[in-house]
Amino acid sequence: MVAVIGDIHGCFYTLVELYNSIREKYKDIPVYCVGDLVDRGNHSFETVEFVISEKIKFTPGNHDYMFYHFFKDPTSVFARSWVFNGSETTLASYETHDEAVFKHIEHIKAAPLYYNLPDCFISHAGISSHYKVLLDKAYLTNQELLADYIIADYITDRGVLWTRDSLLNLNKLQIVGHTKHQEITLDEDVKAVYIDTGACVGNKLSAVIVQDSEIVDVLDAKTNLNDII
Repeated sequence: MVAVIGDIHGCFYTLVELYNSIREKYKDIPVYCVGDLVDRGNHSFETVEFVISEKIKFTPGNHDYMFYHFFKDPTSVFARSWVFNGSETTLASYETHDEAVFKHIEHIKAAPLYYNLPDCFISHAGISSHYKVLLDKAYLTNQELLADYIIADYITDRGVLWTRDSLLNLNKLQIVGHTKHQEITLDEDVKAVYIDTGACVGNKLSAVIVQDSEIVDVLDAKTNLNDII
């Protein structure tokens, strides 16, 4: 059994409320996040610091990679895209924490692009159905056959950080963020659940509790206005 939190986007106070709710109800289970820790909300520094301190495992989102590349590879597509994608609030949150920037971006870069767990498959944007024509059906029982495609394509618009394609049925529950929904949304046809419920736009931060590819519980926290105003 695992807990998986949706896109946080600098909504630190909302994250703390949701995380505490998870821990009150499920004291010892591992907690994961589908990424986009930074941008949009006011408290990216505090969010990343909390994720590190609480040992929350995460798959980096496109916003996290834009943050990383801005400092490490400023001429890259990721870095240039960041200017138009919520960088202002992130830079403001690190103004008095310069010493933490490189610690945080290295932590982001070290995170895996996906987690293939017994209970579910976690990534930021999901595995595009595009890959179906490139694979035989062995991936249904061995998702590690996708690894080379995921790594090779992470920068493209069909990749695991960016895709908004319909998703590939992996024969286990696939948990993703990236594409906002008002409520947690299950696509039963491909066994994928979308858990970005727009914390950064004033809706809520959500989490699913999953066991053996089944959602056994849903928890959420209404966006704390201190995170976005």
